[in-house]
Amino acid sequence: MPYYCVNKNVQSNGDHEVHDLTPGACGRLPLASNQLSLGYHQNCASAVQQAKATYWQSNGCAYCCPTCHKS
Repeated sequence: MPYYCVNKNVQSNGDHEVHDLTPGACGRLPLASNQLSLGYHQNCASAVQQAKATYWQSNGCAYCCPTCHKS
């Protein structure tokens, strides 16, 4: 089961990106100091949903969570 985080830093479009922390899954991870742990999830959709509890404008990373990347 993948382990996810959300980037604490906001992107220029207002999104906070959710990333899959599985080794080798994403080449665009934020620095560890900018990661907010979301824990283990069956899929990126539930990880994004949890991220929205903290950052209402959250979105999946286009590289490691493409099915949850909406903008």
